[in-house]
Amino acid sequence: MTKPAPKTAADQTGWSQRVTKSSHALDLQQGVFTLTDPREIALSLQRSAEASRRRKAEPFRAAMSMLTFYLNRAGRKLPAERRRCLEAAKDELRALYGKPRQGRREAGD
Repeated sequence: MTKPAPKTAADQTGWSQRVTKSSHALDLQQGVFTLTDPREIALSLQRSAEASRRRKAEPFRAAMSMLTFYLNRAGRKLPAERRRCLEAAKDELRALYGKPRQGRREAGD
């Protein structure tokens, strides 16, 4: 049995961009992650998730997964203010779907 060839940097270049563009999970509004209002981001993700017939999960999970995917792929390069806005969009998304916030504690709790 032969071992698969090790992945090179060229194999991994643009992976998240390809996933975002070719994902069958949701058709996102152009520039949704550049919006400045967390509620607008959440509403856009909600519309996309509910309109999609190709998603594998319920609308809430599909929308939250796409937002989390974006946050994880942006990593440390994402400015703190932008990260706060996108994290707030998660809370807005939970509120839109009536889901409780769980697990994470706020600083100072």
